[in-house]
Amino acid sequence: MEPSKLYSLITDDMLAVDTVIRARLTSDVVLVRQVAEYIIAAGGKRMRPALVLLSAGAVGYSGRPHHNHHHDLAAVVEFIHTATLLHDDVVDESALRRGKDTANALFGNAASVLVGDFLYSRAFQMMVDVGNLRIMQVLSDATNIIAEGEVLQLMNCHNADISIEEYLQVIRFKTAKLFEAAAWIGALLGEASPAMEEGLARYGMHLGTAFQIVDDVLDYSGDEAETGKHLGDDLAEGKPTLPLIHVMQKGTPEQARCVRHALEEGGRDNFPEILKAVQESGALEVARSVAEKEAKHAVDALSELPATAYKDALIQCAAFAVARRH
Repeated sequence: MEPSKLYSLITDDMLAVDTVIRARLTSDVVLVRQVAEYIIAAGGKRMRPALVLLSAGAVGYSGRPHHNHHHDLAAVVEFIHTATLLHDDVVDESALRRGKDTANALFGNAASVLVGDFLYSRAFQMMVDVGNLRIMQVLSDATNIIAEGEVLQLMNCHNADISIEEYLQVIRFKTAKLFEAAAWIGALLGEASPAMEEGLARYGMHLGTAFQIVDDVLDYSGDEAETGKHLGDDLAEGKPTLPLIHVMQKGTPEQARCVRHALEEGGRDNFPEILKAVQESGALEVARSVAEKEAKHAVDALSELPATAYKDALIQCAAFAVARRH
């Protein structure tokens, strides 16, 4: 299933979010506008803003007269996500994202970092406009934890001794935290009960974890044309992801040695050999099963929500997160 089908319930809302994004990207500084529009226009699955809208809908919020805060906050979440991508690609020295040149490849590292800063600060201006202190707290806490996750990941680069728990902690901070915040602020907008609020936050956290594990699997099993990024990027950057950790822990001594060496040295030279080790050791199946468990935890967390089309769409998002091929 494609994201567009998942979002059929919120098609008009997603268009409204796009309108907010375009309106709030305006800047008198031409380069700011160019870089920001380039990366936003590059598309992506828009799962995080969709989560704000679906969660809000699931607890009965569909906007108020003159205040479509769900549209504004969905745009805020997309801006925070886009800022992290701009900074991420500079740190990782990535050349390709979503099948296109990265902003840093096109505009240079300096412009990417600075426009990322612009998007973060614009997101905070928009949060203030919404004027809900709890929502500001959730989003500002999330933004801070994402930054910590990025630094944790940096520290773990080329570390072949990382445990699965340490790997999962990076994911919970770096990726899952914004999914959690997106679902949580939807619940806060709808003034949901504490149980629903807690359930939606937990749903987002598990969904984001499943989503990132599958991303890591696709780095060794995807199709470059579909994933829109170079396979083996994680290996080239020395990132110890779940498939590699599995090979080092459960593969043959030769497979483990090969992966350990490649991680510690970085680069793509041994990618064919590593790919073979990852596929033959069953690492991809193991990682996918971990992602499936996370997706099941996500769905279980929705038990307090009333039965609605919005809840069904959230359940479908969890299925999509693990079944996707890009």
